[in-house]
This record gives sequence, C-alpha cells and structure tokens, in this order.
Amino acid sequence: MKLKNKVAVVTGASRGVGRAVAQRFAAEGAAVCLCARNGELLRSVSLEILSHGGKATFEQTDITDERQVLEFVAACTSMWSGIDILVNNAGVLGSRNELADYPLTDWQKVFAVNVTGVFLMTKYLIPHFNTGGSIINVSSSVGRTVQPAWGAYAVSKFALEGMTKLLAEELRSRNIRVNSINPGGVATEMRRLAFPQEDPNTLRKPGEILDPFVFLASDESLGITGRAFDAQRFRV
Repeated sequence: MKLKNKVAVVTGASRGVGRAVAQRFAAEGAAVCLCARNGELLRSVSLEILSHGGKATFEQTDITDERQVLEFVAACTSMWSGIDILVNNAGVLGSRNELADYPLTDWQKVFAVNVTGVFLMTKYLIPHFNTGGSIINVSSSVGRTVQPAWGAYAVSKFALEGMTKLLAEELRSRNIRVNSINPGGVATEMRRLAFPQEDPNTLRKPGEILDPFVFLASDESLGITGRAFDAQRFRV
C-alpha cells in the first residue's frame, strides 16, 4: 500500500502500460482517475479496479482537445480534493518514415497527442497538485538516442524529455517532482505496430515493468526530479 491516500491521474489508461499502471496504483492504495479515447475499455478497467476494492473513476477524453481536458480535470478534482500523481502515458506512434518523406498529417497528429496533449493535461492539473506531488512522463528509448526512421514519434519523445527537465526546474520550488520512464520493449499494441514481425512472447508484459512507476509515485522518491529512468534496468 505504498500509495495509500494518494490520488493519481493516468492518461491512456484503457490498454497497455496505462491500464497496468492504473491497476497497480489502485492495488497500492491510490484512488485513480483515468482517461483515454475509448470509453468502453476505460469502463472495463474502472470496473475491474472497483471489483477488487479499489477506487476509480474515468472520463472518455481526447487529450488534444482543450475543452475535454478541462472537463476531465474538473471531474477528477470535484471527486477528490487535490492530485498527488500524474502519469502522462497517452501516446500515438504515427508512421515509420524518415523525416524527408514524413506525411504532414501524421506529424501533426503525433505532436498533438504526444506533446500538446501532455502539455494541456499537465498545465491544467498543476494548480490542483498537493505538496510533494509527482509527474511521470512515459517516454521511449528513441527519444533519448537517435534512431533513424522513427519520424515524429522520436522527435516528440525528445520534446517530452526536454519538457520533463524544464518542468522539473519550474516546479522544484512547489515541491512537485517530474521524471520520465522509458518502458522498453513491452508487449503492447503500439509495440506490435512498430515491430510487426516481432514475437510478443519474447517481451515483458506491461504488468512486469511497474516497479519504477510505483517508486516515482510514492514518497520513496521525494527529492528525485528531472531524471530519466529505464523501467527494465530499474533498481531501487
């Protein structure tokens, strides 16, 4: 129960890593407020958490839409007074092309979700954070080391790493820490789209890479900010 009495917001919580994070946080005692674009899958996650005695609520939300983000934030903060944790997990892959051949529509879609969506969610939740809060941005190895043909996804994750460091400095005086986690190769739908020939049985399951999320969300990580973690190399 490392997150007992804490309130956590998780974006992209309908599947994959986001779903696993929501379930684990609830099992650790947090009340979880969940959003994603697929309302039926969100309902399923929420009901599963509630059936195990956890606390959960959800709102179908497109994080690229400012109005929807504001409505989601209002719903979360009206149910619970104050936010302790934000996991910016929602993201899209886009096409795998070199930048010279990259479609503009894909570029705009990827940045709308992976950068602007994170900005909007973070911006509007910051005023509601309790002292000692934690923001966790879900990144990628291609946002830390240059790998050709990852297009807008890679550039967006480099931007996310920069946003993490900037926010860490800006929020230090408010005692809100900001860090990023690279999940690594995990058996998710996005991974399948990126590597269609890969055998998913060779990969970790989302539920197997959650210890660093719990660590950064809990009071064990007080004072740790502006750092980039790799989930599959994590050691306390």
